[in-house]
Amino acid sequence: MNIRIGQGYDVHKFGGEGPVRIGGIDIPYEQGLVAHSDGDVLLHALTDALLGAIGEGDIGLWFPDNDPQFKGADSSTLLTAVMDRVRALGYSISNIDLTVICERPKINPHREQIKMRVAEVLKLPQSRVNIKATTTEGLGFTGRKEGIAAMAAVLLVAEHD
Repeated sequence: MNIRIGQGYDVHKFGGEGPVRIGGIDIPYEQGLVAHSDGDVLLHALTDALLGAIGEGDIGLWFPDNDPQFKGADSSTLLTAVMDRVRALGYSISNIDLTVICERPKINPHREQIKMRVAEVLKLPQSRVNIKATTTEGLGFTGRKEGIAAMAAVLLVAEHD
């Protein structure tokens, strides 16, 4: 069986007005995230994981932050473009494991909505998507509530041998 694994990591700092976009949904919060696109750390990490699995660089190569066409871009659109490439190469997603790292906002009340949105964007059954959240127990930049980090792991399988 031809399988591929990829991992991704992203960070954005808080700044400006909320809400915060995580996993394709807007979560009410007093601040937003500073970014060239919509700052969706979770979808950025997932996009990087997919690109890593197919060996095609990272989100910065595909969607440079100095390119005006991506200013304020919806990360769901960027993720869809990468997923189209994954499918064109003959792979499908076996499963995705996503982790949001932050003190605030609390992710648990939004977990199912995030899961549904990620599954919808990728055209997957929700059973293939897992969403986790953790804090850093007050340590580091996330513990000081300066920003949010996210990690993603993805397993791809070849649709044909």
